[in-house]
Amino acid sequence: MTLLMIRPAHFGYNPQTAINNAFQTWDADDHSEIQRKALNEFDAFVKMLRSHDVDVLVVQDTESPHTPDSIFPNNWISFHADGSLVLYPMFAENRRLERKPSVHKAIERHFTIRRTLDYTSYEAQGKFLEGTGSFVLDRVHQIAYACRSPRTDESLFQLFCKQMGYHPVIFDAFDEHGQPIYHTNVMMCVADRYAVVTWDSIADSDRPRVARMLENSGKTQVPITMSQMQAFAGNMLQIENKQGKRFLVMSTRAYRSLRPEQLEKLTKFNSLIHMPLDTIERNGGGSARCMMAEVYLPLNAG
Repeated sequence: MTLLMIRPAHFGYNPQTAINNAFQTWDADDHSEIQRKALNEFDAFVKMLRSHDVDVLVVQDTESPHTPDSIFPNNWISFHADGSLVLYPMFAENRRLERKPSVHKAIERHFTIRRTLDYTSYEAQGKFLEGTGSFVLDRVHQIAYACRSPRTDESLFQLFCKQMGYHPVIFDAFDEHGQPIYHTNVMMCVADRYAVVTWDSIADSDRPRVARMLENSGKTQVPITMSQMQAFAGNMLQIENKQGKRFLVMSTRAYRSLRPEQLEKLTKFNSLIHMPLDTIERNGGGSARCMMAEVYLPLNAG
């Protein structure tokens, strides 16, 4: 596994995404200070991952066009072991500008792309599906979990699953104010042998079906609370380093929100990695998982 990460050029609060991202908070710092803090958090995060021998491909974002959320590449692109590259339709117009040639060139230098599925034309129809933010993949069992939201169109999700060979599991999930949770990957994380899930957010009518699918695929459930979800404890990602050792990656805020018994349960499966991402979380409304796009493409020959 390689992790694609985009080093931001102009990170900051994005009013276009704040419309339906309840995790964003306006920061009183000026733009240059927010960018400086975010850059420090990003660089420290990459350094920490590499210190655990994780393969990280960093692409520097371009100054123009201005893309305040470029640090979250997993929403607009995904990469799969069969050689598929998938491009997704984005809700915010300025997030569509993140699809930059520099990212594609960096990927093509190292990996083989056998086919491209491009759903971006659905933006003109007001239909959106924001990658592995909109859905969470169990790549081993070919199961995709998604909660409905303005950024996750059910018909597009079904299309993705059909074309990529995934079994779709779609449900409703709400925050403490009764608003749809904007991305599935803030309320659940599916790893190899376990799943971290905010059960209280899932509609009562959908909960048994989601639980049954996780149980049938052999996942131990690690429930988290709504307040822990607000601390980004659902926005985790299990990764592998170059030796195949697995880690669960999260922010320090997420880590500190977990109770001792939850931490004990998780560490029985794999080691935990965490870093402070406060500026990125506050202004961007996303956390550690959103910053990492997993690359499973075949390596180029030679």
